[in-house]
Amino acid sequence: MNEFLMVAGFSLAAYAVVSNDSIQTLGTFLAANSKRKWWLLWAYTSSILVAVLMYSWFMNNGDPAYGRLEKFPVPENGVSWIHVAAPFALLVLTRFGIPVSTTFLVLSVFAPGNIVAMLEKSVVGYLVAFFVTFGIFFITLRVIESRNSGSPENQDAASYWIVIQWLSTAYLWSQWLIQDLANIFVFLPRDLDFQWMLFGAMVLVLMQGYTFYERGGAIQKILTSKQSVANAKAATMIDILLGTIYLVFKEWSNMPMSTTWVFLGLLAGRELAFTVLRNSTGLASTLRLVGVDAAKAGLGLIVSIALAILSISVQ
Repeated sequence: MNEFLMVAGFSLAAYAVVSNDSIQTLGTFLAANSKRKWWLLWAYTSSILVAVLMYSWFMNNGDPAYGRLEKFPVPENGVSWIHVAAPFALLVLTRFGIPVSTTFLVLSVFAPGNIVAMLEKSVVGYLVAFFVTFGIFFITLRVIESRNSGSPENQDAASYWIVIQWLSTAYLWSQWLIQDLANIFVFLPRDLDFQWMLFGAMVLVLMQGYTFYERGGAIQKILTSKQSVANAKAATMIDILLGTIYLVFKEWSNMPMSTTWVFLGLLAGRELAFTVLRNSTGLASTLRLVGVDAAKAGLGLIVSIALAILSISVQ
């Protein structure tokens, strides 16, 4: 029974985590390559996924999560229904296009005592992403737009920018995987043998394929509702900024953080930079959009805390 719950929890988490977080890592890639075959994009990103996964498994003696489960031990009584309920709730919320923090929702039920530490790191990540992105986009776009007539992100990008954007996607995707693989592999033994590793890799590749087939699903609308994200130049800037922020916080500590909150902070800073730079009268609309995204993330936190409290009483 316990092995069945392990497999069920892992499979649900594999799909729910990848589909909910697709807007962070692969959303700009999907938007900028909307005219390309979905299976080509899937093959490219899947090859990166397998490489990142196998590297950690080989280098960390059977640990595919880059040491981020050190403070999340396997439950004494094994995986139970309350643990499986977390990715199921995530799957439901994802279907409604709600950008829930998968870190809070999935990991909190395994170690409720780590919620405060994860929350502190995630809040700092949101603020860093917001202010850094606002500053960089404001300065960069102001310089570019002063030299060009019209909005540069609406101009067609040269073909080499497509190549650069694919490379920046590989950079961001690998950094996200290092951060969030823990949210999926928390259901499996901490030291995986080859059979478990092969099973995990196959499930992740298949779940990612379905997400690409759906072109990101409902959650993709959060990204496409923002200004100028389908251009290769704009997508590349987002990828490099977000990937670098993930890299910095990875080196800070092994405590998992909400990559969703970091991504929403980046989008908020970028949207505000666009609005302020262009003296737009839509400041109130931008702030409302940012507030709605933050409220949706807050909803996920509330659900996470509720499940964590329930897990304590059950166990």
